[in-house]
Amino acid sequence: MNAIAGIESRSPVVKAHVLQVRDLRVELSERIDVLSGVTFSLEAGEVLGLVGESGSGKTTLATALLAHARRGARIVSGQVEVSGQSLLTLEGEALRRARGSLIGYVAQDPATALNPALRIGSLLRETLEVHQIELDRAAQQQRIVETLRDVGLPDDAQFLRRFPHQLSGGQQQRVMLALAFVLRPALIVLDEPTTALDVTTQAHILATLRRLCKSLGIAAVYVSHDLAVIKDLVDRVMVMYAGRIVEVAQREVLFHQPAHPYTRGLLAAIPDVAQRRDLPAIAGHAPAPGQRPQGCAFAPRCPRRVAACSVVEPQLRALSSQQRVACLAPHLQPLQRVAQAAVAPVTDSVERTPLLQIKDLNVAYDRQVLFDVSLHVATGECLALVGESGSGKTSLARAVAGLGENAEGELLYAGGLLSLSARQRDGAQRHQIQYIFQNPYRALNPRQSVFQTLSAPLEHFFGIKGAAARERVQAVLKRVSLPASVADLYPHSLSGGERQRVAIARALVCEPRLLICDEITSALDVSVQASILALLRQLQGEGLTLLFVTHDLGVVRAIADRVLVLKSGRVVEQGRVDQVLDQPRAAYTRTLLENSPTL
Repeated sequence: MNAIAGIESRSPVVKAHVLQVRDLRVELSERIDVLSGVTFSLEAGEVLGLVGESGSGKTTLATALLAHARRGARIVSGQVEVSGQSLLTLEGEALRRARGSLIGYVAQDPATALNPALRIGSLLRETLEVHQIELDRAAQQQRIVETLRDVGLPDDAQFLRRFPHQLSGGQQQRVMLALAFVLRPALIVLDEPTTALDVTTQAHILATLRRLCKSLGIAAVYVSHDLAVIKDLVDRVMVMYAGRIVEVAQREVLFHQPAHPYTRGLLAAIPDVAQRRDLPAIAGHAPAPGQRPQGCAFAPRCPRRVAACSVVEPQLRALSSQQRVACLAPHLQPLQRVAQAAVAPVTDSVERTPLLQIKDLNVAYDRQVLFDVSLHVATGECLALVGESGSGKTSLARAVAGLGENAEGELLYAGGLLSLSARQRDGAQRHQIQYIFQNPYRALNPRQSVFQTLSAPLEHFFGIKGAAARERVQAVLKRVSLPASVADLYPHSLSGGERQRVAIARALVCEPRLLICDEITSALDVSVQASILALLRQLQGEGLTLLFVTHDLGVVRAIADRVLVLKSGRVVEQGRVDQVLDQPRAAYTRTLLENSPTL
């Protein structure tokens, strides 16, 4: 993240309004609003951070800027102008051409956004041929080469002949940036494009994005659930809650003196690599569309609410030329940077009996990805596995779960041998060792309701059915900060963060002793993440053992007792969290720390 600091533009940018949004309103059926009264503008070269919890309306607003609404929703009123062109009045071919040449879009998951049947060169050439027909073949090639260099990718013929699946996650995301910037649009919208990336790749992507926006004069709207990630990227921050803008401020002002209680709650819930501390989650849940209370929608969760908050809906008002807030009782004082006492590791008081031991583990696919990895995890301990993409973290986690292939080595669980194949483990081992996958969109059966998903392991492992199963499902949903009503919904009705919480609940309902968490908080709101981390620490205190795979060193500081650093399949450093993060010995560990976002 620090790589962004000090970036200079190649040429001065002339300030002019590139984007103007006025009174934008998006509704579901029966006039239930998802967005209402959204008004803001953006200048050339300016980067706006759009933040808020799942369900706040971030992605709905981001796609509405492209004159698009998801299935079941429609844009009913308002204006969206990009470089003077009203997008909401365009239809058919005119709208299709505007999406790309006038406004670009970078999706969250490049693996699903890139056409797997087209080579990288073909993707870029097809984009130019459709949107900029005036460029001849030579001009197209020159533009492609320039753009690939701009985003930090090779521009040789060998790279252009690759397919998306032959690239790393970071390279795929850079290709997504190239597809957006190759057309030199006036505005680019980015929907959480670095969520699944390791910290080093994330820092490079964000630095590239800021440099391109400033040098080419392209305005950008960057959607994120994590204020720490965008701290050094954006010029302004716009905070959304329940489909309304609740605060807009210049970056320095917002991080120094956030005015809305919701903004302060988001900041307080962010784990920081610099310090281990308690992470207070925001109590309650954001209201769903159609369930907004009268007055201020945040009032039921707000510690500063007064009687008027339940009657009057606050409107945005200026606190200064650089800050506006929609709150009847805003904070007017800067944040107090009070040093907090470090949170003691959970396992200090737990008898340190090894639950899991790994000896000389090797894993190979088309090439070897793990080399003689040995480790142990004590009962009630959290061991974090960190490293860049391709370091072997997930391969190690899957081998422990018995899901790996071509694995060799010795696993010991609770003092006995543990097969490297889950199919050869007994029922007790299978329910005691649970795996939570990174991608909740692929981890849940779209044809099963949440209740069916959570009750299936109850019946399979414990023979619990009927009313007893319903009661257990409701209890586990409450533990992961979900309302009981979610049980009757299907995955397509849930946000990404809600799906991940269901995936976590599915593992917890099995009453595991060892929980393998593969990047489980990367898609979560910081407040929900704080509640999940608090839950996991509570379960640790009850004896649950965690193997926690993550690229977020702030999360490592918040939850782990020990950390193991992997690079190219080999262990380069391991030890107590405070020891490794405060006094890293390996140069690779120091690089990871330097690129980690911090408040």
